[in-house]
Amino acid sequence: MRSIDIPVDTLILPGLNGSSEAHWQRYWARDNPESRVVEQHDWACPQRESWLAELERQIGMIGRDVWLVGHSLGCVLAARFAESRLAGRVRGALLVAPCDLDATESLHPCIVRFGAMPRRRLPFPSLVVGSLNDPYMPVDRLRRTAAAWGSDLFDIGEAGHINVASGFGRWAAGYDFLDLLKERSALGAAGNGRLFSAAIAGGGLSLN
Repeated sequence: MRSIDIPVDTLILPGLNGSSEAHWQRYWARDNPESRVVEQHDWACPQRESWLAELERQIGMIGRDVWLVGHSLGCVLAARFAESRLAGRVRGALLVAPCDLDATESLHPCIVRFGAMPRRRLPFPSLVVGSLNDPYMPVDRLRRTAAAWGSDLFDIGEAGHINVASGFGRWAAGYDFLDLLKERSALGAAGNGRLFSAAIAGGGLSLN
């Protein structure tokens, strides 16, 4: 693990089974020295309370406000963290391919112990990036989830689960979404629950 003496401003939250070294989240951690992957003790059988406790521990160690970058179950973790006493330390969250817990249970029975899907509006700015053919999140539920969280939503077309299997290894374009979240947060414009299609998402991300 990177020394806590190096200032960290971004925590990366993988989902079930973690993110392999070829996953875009691992590339992001290597590319950005101020980011850190929150490593969980048990990636194979996620326990909500254990994962939340580790995220709280990491934020407590850092001692400064942070951005969250979640994928799949990591997005659900970020949404659950909204209820934490340390939620005020989150500057904003980029939530890529959030998984629906019911869909995840059907694909991985009796593996994920995360309780019910969080539906509370997030107290920090958030941007959801989703896919039209994600096996872990039907598109109608994706839109309802983003609306419940108060997140702006970008669908990037038929992109699967936005992971290595669907062609997302080094995902340089993803940095644009994080930059957009930061820009809109600075302007007080993030988290309006708006929906943007793949056509807009691919058009340079220059939204006013």
